Amino acid sequence: MIGLRRETISGLMISSDPTQKVLAREEMISRYGPTRTGTLVFTNGCFDLLHPGHVSCLYEAGRYGDQLVVAINSDYSVRLLGKADNRPLISEQDRAIVVAALEFVDAVCLFDGSTPIDLINQLEPDVLVKGADYRHEDVVGREVVERRGGRIALVPLLEGYSTTDLVARIRSRLE
Repeated sequence: MIGLRRETISGLMISSDPTQKVLAREEMISRYGPTRTGTLVFTNGCFDLLHPGHVSCLYEAGRYGDQLVVAINSDYSVRLLGKADNRPLISEQDRAIVVAALEFVDAVCLFDGSTPIDLINQLEPDVLVKGADYRHEDVVGREVVERRGGRIALVPLLEGYSTTDLVARIRSRLE
């Protein structure tokens, strides 16, 4: 346990111990699976170098329901996606803790595949959220969620934020 104090950083409330919200897959399904109460919102991503664009997207996602769960690509999964050779920059456990520290995130789980479709099938979320850079028909898990009467929400992106661009800016300043 890292034992963080409850405090505000730039207006964001940080949970007292975010490690308690990083769950193994089985625990995630047990707590937030089909027998839950309330509206479950699901989103996923790499969240390498968490930036205001990520925070905005996660905050907006959380507004669609009672509980927000976030699936984070494991280090292996990030490499499956064909990101640059040096990605991810931040380890999977560190990325999970940083996302879990956001008060509006209820739980975080890592996944190893190229998509979180297995987790979506098991959790059966009511709302599946992605950024507006996706097309509705391209959202992984869309059919599963809509077949059950759920919906897809595409949230606006915060202009000017991208991990790839951030990495490029950092590299250019180091050269």
